[in-house]
Formats: sequence, structure tokens, C-alpha cells
Amino acid sequence: MQLETSTEQITQIVESVFMTMMSLDVSPCDASWNPSGDRLTSFVHLTGDWNGAVLLDCNPRQACQFAGRILSMDPPDIVDDDVRDVLGELANMVGGNMKCCMPTGVQLSMPTVMEGRDYDMRICGSQILERVAFQCAEGHFWVTVLVTKG
Repeated sequence: MQLETSTEQITQIVESVFMTMMSLDVSPCDASWNPSGDRLTSFVHLTGDWNGAVLLDCNPRQACQFAGRILSMDPPDIVDDDVRDVLGELANMVGGNMKCCMPTGVQLSMPTVMEGRDYDMRICGSQILERVAFQCAEGHFWVTVLVTKG
């Protein structure tokens, strides 16, 4: 089944999640995809009548800032389990909101978080459906929706 998703739909979902969970204004921007350097990628898989994934990419400083906001504490100085959990939960919330726009029966996986420097991530058999850059007080981050062939 083909899913029709749009930049506007992704933008509405991300803006809502970030405002609700962190009181953080985000807006789409023209930042080019730049996966180099230290970064974290959190993602969830969606399976059923539609198959794909939702990914959130940001740098470690942003991830720490997001964790501090969600957990109502000073942001950690380094990426720790709390930061990873928060970033995974952000991907989970964005994916969960997207799931509401999908066919009945689509399931959402547990979130996965990767971190490192200059890594390439590939979900076999997938292609980019949409990638949206966002800007907020903590800088730029990206949300990507992949569709898996099959």
C-alpha cells in the first residue's frame, strides 16, 4: 500500500510533539542534509499494510538539550542513557503520530538509537519518502520518513 505523506504533515506532527513535550518552537528550514560529524539517530520501524521507518537525526549537544527540557533538569554534559531514552521517545512520538495517518493494523517498533561519528545508516530495501530539516533554539535537526519496498 502506498502512503501519501507530505512535508506539511511531517511538519505539523514534529511541531506538535516538540511544543507539547518541550515547549520548544521548531520550524522547517532549508538546511541541507549533513550527516557528518558526531550525531545521534533515533528511529522506529512501522510494519503491516505499510512498511517503513521514521528517523530523527541531531547532534549530541541538541540531544542533551532535548533531554534536559523533557526531563525538566539541567541538560547533561554528555550523552548518557537518559539522553538516548529521550531521543528514542521523540522518534516514537513522531512515528506514533504518523501511524494515526496510516492503514489500520500498522505496528510501531520499539525505538532504536545510534550514535557515533561520520556513520552511514541503511535500512535495507528502503528509500527516502520525505526528509525535512527543522530549526529550533538548539540548532538544526532532520526528520526522515523511509518506505520499505515489498
